[in-house]
Amino acid sequence: QLQASGGGLVQAGGSLRLSCAASGRTFSHCAWFRQAPGKEREFVTFIIRTTGSAYYADSVKGRFTISRDNAKNTVYLQMDNLKPEDTAVYYCAARLGYTSNYYSPNGYTYWGQGTQVTVSS
Repeated sequence: QLQASGGGLVQAGGSLRLSCAASGRTFSHCAWFRQAPGKEREFVTFIIRTTGSAYYADSVKGRFTISRDNAKNTVYLQMDNLKPEDTAVYYCAARLGYTSNYYSPNGYTYWGQGTQVTVSS
């Protein structure tokens, strides 16, 4: 029900935009997580569908921007000034309703398939 796309290879300082298209239902909260080889899946950002309020991990604040197009049921992640340490598989995630667990993968029920982002130095 979640289809992520837009990953690729980019040089440090470059930009990429990821997309996450939802089908079948409308989610209240959508997020991006990432997982680098040998590391745990980590929170990147989430957005509240109704208000557009967004929250970011400190490591990406000021460089990444999450947005949504409710008409297309799609969430975007604009990634600017990319760094080699941003290299990971990026996953979109979504949930219905409120939780106190927005920053953990356990707070999300639905997951996309992941898209690889590689930043070369």
